[in-house]
Amino acid sequence: MPIRDCTVIAIEGTQAAGKTTLVHALTAHYRERAVNVTCTGEPARTSPFMEAVVLHGQGTFDLAAELDLFALHLTTPLRAARNHRLLITDKTPANVLALARLILDPNEPGVAATLTAMEALCAAWMPTAYDLVVHCRDRFDQRAGGDRFRDKVLTLQEQADHAVLDACTATGVPLVELPTGLDTSQRVEWTVQQLTLRALPPR
Repeated sequence: MPIRDCTVIAIEGTQAAGKTTLVHALTAHYRERAVNVTCTGEPARTSPFMEAVVLHGQGTFDLAAELDLFALHLTTPLRAARNHRLLITDKTPANVLALARLILDPNEPGVAATLTAMEALCAAWMPTAYDLVVHCRDRFDQRAGGDRFRDKVLTLQEQADHAVLDACTATGVPLVELPTGLDTSQRVEWTVQQLTLRALPPR
């Protein structure tokens, strides 16, 4: 059951896979066709924890920072889905879980138990909340445009890609893999075809 009768599509993958570009291109595609659609930005860019670490060099990517980001990936789509027919999200809570597993030390107090709870919540919520997850496997230049928010995981792109896919798959959410090597318009066309095959968004 989608959130409040809003069809929810997530664009997933590792950093610099072209997710955000695809999110906005898909949103534009459906807006041009008079669909009541909205999209979410990447919640990390609104987290005060991530801003402090990445932009101001204060603190570390600890359990509190990752848990705050995980919570944003729950509340941001919930709020965005209100009053819309179609929502396209930039990543899912499983993405945060996957990266937290790579970044955090499970021997630190509370980490292992919290990661287990995050995993259980992903498994319980994501099949209910998301109609389809589109996984992107392309690799673009992580330093393009001077995006400092990618600095924390510059060396984890390959590991993160597998971890994110595994985390999403483990939830049982419907998932398709976007072919690599497509330009943006081709990516939009392919994704729209996948949604149309599944009668999404509903007529």
